[in-house]
Order: sequence, then structure tokens, then C-alpha cells
Amino acid sequence: MAEQLAGLADDRALLGRTSTAERVSDILRSRIAEGYFPPGTRLSEDSIGGALGVSRNTLREAFRLLTHERLLVHELNRGVFVRILTVEDVEDIYRTRTLVECAVVRGLGEPPYALEGLRASVAEGERATVDNDWKELGTANFHFHRELVALAGSARTDELMRSVFAELRLAFHVVDEPRSLHEPYLRRNRQILQALEAGDAAEAERLLTGYLADSSARVVEVYRRRVAEERAL
Repeated sequence: MAEQLAGLADDRALLGRTSTAERVSDILRSRIAEGYFPPGTRLSEDSIGGALGVSRNTLREAFRLLTHERLLVHELNRGVFVRILTVEDVEDIYRTRTLVECAVVRGLGEPPYALEGLRASVAEGERATVDNDWKELGTANFHFHRELVALAGSARTDELMRSVFAELRLAFHVVDEPRSLHEPYLRRNRQILQALEAGDAAEAERLLTGYLADSSARVVEVYRRRVAEERAL
């Protein structure tokens, strides 16, 4: 916990002079997504509030926001914990991703499309692969899907999927197989990008639908096995 708190102390500069619950929740959301606070971790108000230099009330409001996003849970008389997803949660996350991401691609309209963000995320993933940095490849993969959703030009959709992606990363931390989870999909990211560069949104949607179906099957399979192993201990 000491290492995680030291990292949070470094984030104090991000709060600036107007420390708000929203900014605190942004920091904690990012830290949870990065694995600083793995699923099941109890979050201490005193320790985290001290590291960030924020009041107890501000921190509690941030916890409330993240609980609403399903990243945290409050347990009576025990405190606030990073949520542990169920297998059904993971399945539902993928259903949501399929509904939203495929709808974004389907509704793109006429090319050309603003693909700079997608290109950058594919390049980011290729660099991570060269470096054998599989967790960074996972981050690049999330960036790809975030940029894909951003093509809709909808702040509400971006906000919705920000929470969905953060929640999905809770599952990935439990699975903890970053190479097998992410390496096969870098090539598929590139194929989706190439279809969009060619102005073929229908082909991009077809590729994306298959991609998400395969990813869902793989993640759910491994997650179900890990949950069963934890229960057997």
C-alpha cells in the first residue's frame, strides 16, 4: 500500500487549486484501471485523503461517484473496496461494448474519417510489442477502443465507455494474462483501421463484431476459471 500511496501523492499536482470530487475520482479511476489498487483492495479514507491532500468529505464524494460507476463497493462497517466483478458482470460489459462500439462504426457516415487517434494507438501497441511490454500493449488496446468510440463525437458516449473500459480492466487484473489477452488483437486493430482508411465502415463493423465476440469468449473463459480457483482456496 505504501507504494500506491506514494504514487497518489505524486498526483496531488493534478488537483490544482480547485480540488473537487470529480478530479479526485478521475485520479482514482485511472489508478484503479492501472492496477495500483487491485480488485478487493480496501481504500483507506485517511491514507488516500492524506496522500492527495483532500478533505474527508471530498474523498467520500469521489468514492460515491466511483461506486455509481461500479468500480467501488461500500460494505457496511467494513469500508470501501475496489469491486470484484462476477462472471455475469464481464459478460454484460462485453454486451455493452458490442452494442456501443459497433453502433459507432455503423453510424460513421461518409468517409474520410478522423483516424489520427486510431493510428497513434496502433503504433503505440506495435512499440509495446517490440518491447515485450504486454501490460502497455493492453493499455494501447484500450486506447484504440477509446479512440474508436470517440469517432462518434459524443461526450455522453465517451463518458459511458470510459466507465465501461475502467470496469473491464478490473477483470483483466484478475485474469493477469496480458500477453495472451492482448497480443492477438493488435493485428485485428490494424485491420479495422485499414478498413476505415479505405472508407469501408461495413467491413470495419464486421471485423469489430468478430473481434469482440472472440475477446468476450476468451476473457469470460479465463475469468470463470480464475474465480473458481479463488473459491477453491
